[in-house]
Amino acid sequence: MSRRGVAILGATGSIGASALAVLQQHPERFQAVALTAHRSADALAGLVARHRPRLAVLADAPPPAGASAGTRWASGRAALLAAATHPDAEIVLNALVGAAGLELTLAALRAGKRVALANKESLVCGGELVLRAAREGGGELLPVDSEHSAIFQCLQGEVPRAVRRLVLTASGGPFRRHTPEQLGTVRPREALRHPTWAMGAKITIDSATLANKALEVIEAHYLFGTPYEAIEAVVHPQSIIHSMVEFVDGSVLAQLGFPSMELPVLYALAYPERLPYEARRFDPVAAGTLSFEPVRAAQFPAFALGVEAGRAGGAAPVIFNAANEVAVAAFLAERLSFPGIASAIRDTLERWAGDAPASLEEVLAVDGWARRTTETFTRRVVQC
Repeated sequence: MSRRGVAILGATGSIGASALAVLQQHPERFQAVALTAHRSADALAGLVARHRPRLAVLADAPPPAGASAGTRWASGRAALLAAATHPDAEIVLNALVGAAGLELTLAALRAGKRVALANKESLVCGGELVLRAAREGGGELLPVDSEHSAIFQCLQGEVPRAVRRLVLTASGGPFRRHTPEQLGTVRPREALRHPTWAMGAKITIDSATLANKALEVIEAHYLFGTPYEAIEAVVHPQSIIHSMVEFVDGSVLAQLGFPSMELPVLYALAYPERLPYEARRFDPVAAGTLSFEPVRAAQFPAFALGVEAGRAGGAAPVIFNAANEVAVAAFLAERLSFPGIASAIRDTLERWAGDAPASLEEVLAVDGWARRTTETFTRRVVQC
């Protein structure tokens, strides 16, 4: 059996590391043909030496001196597009962070690739564009997020009319029991201590504000064609049940396991097969009691703002995503309070008076406007 070529966009991040671990356990099935990173030249060079891809790309840095033999190094936007459409890559894992991932998702789908999607912004900012690109190019879209992978697995063999409700689970982050007063004193170092997952700074803060769960609701809407009124979120602090599907007969299927991104990555790469994998075996006794709580939207307004943006459609999801990115960066730089993240998002959403974007260029224009507007808000808050 020939090996399937895999391009990993964002190879030096946590999802990229999980994907490369999967490839190492199944070298007879997969090979890395393209690896990309933003600026981490040394880290990418180490991965290139170990995995020997045909193409290595730095988005915003020159190639290092003494590049590995057998690997072509390149940099810039055109090189990223070349990685996403590499002729030897059957699968493209998009693990980039931010709206920049949308263009690469569209390019890969138009080139007929399977896109293992870990870039939330692709669907949040360009859901209809992504679905159209998949139809027109014959590409395939599979989720990598643990929640959406869980739903995807539970839906196998089912027809859409059999589904009553999707239930996304959320850890609740480190502040699920905080009062609004306590949230006002939260500092970045506290928000970066996620109780169950080890992730990058941006997504860890999004988990603390529950903005991440709102983005996942929007993603689920596009991935599974499910109306927003049939998508719910519930806090599940143990992060053992990754999501659930309720069917019209009242049956509920759930996908369980100890937290690990390697398993949803493996499922997206190998689908429709299930390949053996050396990972921590699930032990229900060790997992212990599983509990659930409602999402406290009043304490975490970013969640409600994001879901409402998804329902509104048009430019609103793009604005929510961009405003959140800028606000999170301001919080991490200690220029904005933790509750100020939601305030910045709300202010930016309320200032938009334009039309819905209908192309990648229009999406990027809305994204740029939202970033500038939110940045102005953060400066105004600091000056006050």
